[in-house]
Amino acid sequence: MIIPRTVDAVHKAWMYRLLAAISENSLSRYLAFKGGTAAAMLGYLDRFSVDLDFDYLSDESNFPFLRSELEIVFGKLCLEIKDSSSVTPQYFLKYPVNHRQHGLRNTLKLDITYPPPEANKYEMLRFSEIDRIINCQTIETMFANKLVALLDRFERNNSIAGRDLYDIHHYFMNGYRYEKKVIEERRAPQNLIDFFTQLVDFIEQKITAKIIKQDLNMLMPNESFQRIRKVIKAETLMFLRDELILLR
Repeated sequence: MIIPRTVDAVHKAWMYRLLAAISENSLSRYLAFKGGTAAAMLGYLDRFSVDLDFDYLSDESNFPFLRSELEIVFGKLCLEIKDSSSVTPQYFLKYPVNHRQHGLRNTLKLDITYPPPEANKYEMLRFSEIDRIINCQTIETMFANKLVALLDRFERNNSIAGRDLYDIHHYFMNGYRYEKKVIEERRAPQNLIDFFTQLVDFIEQKITAKIIKQDLNMLMPNESFQRIRKVIKAETLMFLRDELILLR
């Protein structure tokens, strides 16, 4: 995983430390790694990512065990719980930093999705940077969920993340395919043609240069960001329109 700023190395180290500790705990059998950090660690993405995201593969009856084991892991790593959700396993964790250095992050978000889409697919893969084999979403599943996320984030929270657009563009550029059944399940009763039509309209109307800049410029080296920022919207729309042609 790249780091756009030297100070981000500290955050990356804490993410990897926590991920390794979770993978060694018995609770890992209930979890599947996903999201931007998983994709970046596996070489599917070329940007920085700051959170740890998982799917929860058991049922709610195991939530107490999950929370208990997670909090044991946090304690062993001396991570302070700044905040947590009472509804789903979500934590904001504070780690120690040298406050003499300006610009350091000091909070790590861990988010667990329940229930995940039944159409999600998983595989055991080796994460070479921490020398662990971890159950995670397939790239096709990651891509499908990312396509949905751009709309879903706006519909749920009235927010738009430039990184969602970047990831979609990057996956298309690298020839990855998406798991159609994930989109169909998450967007039911929409069919794929209606979904991609809505996504094209959404990007045309809602994605601005400001949105593209507001989180992406902190997740990529400036040179890389400057190369992509003026073409990413038009090229993503091109890819999506091509998908519509293929689907019809």
